[in-house]
Amino acid sequence: MTINDIKDILKATYIIGEEHGEKEVHTACGSDMMSDVLAFYKDQSVLLTGLCNPQVIRTAEMMDIICIVFVRGKVPDEMTVELAREKGIALISTGHRMFSACGRLYEEGLRGGASYR
Repeated sequence: MTINDIKDILKATYIIGEEHGEKEVHTACGSDMMSDVLAFYKDQSVLLTGLCNPQVIRTAEMMDIICIVFVRGKVPDEMTVELAREKGIALISTGHRMFSACGRLYEEGLRGGASYR
């Protein structure tokens, strides 16, 4: 699945990163807790979150996350957008809530990686 596929499935809009639209996404993670994201398997992933601060971008960079989807129609401030631009991370926004956004992507075949036990 590509970033463009995710955008279409979620009826989302790009904030930045349209040029990354054809990049492949292998897994997804949905969380507002960056500590949970840090425990997530990293490999060309997408992060779904409602947090809109620079820490989200820094966490995404450390975890090889190539796209962040802001749920509930949220849009980060310009400082956060600029940091994502510098790091080459695509940002998109969807009106869906976290649960339904994750469910739609799962329904279309995107998985979350290893389970916790």
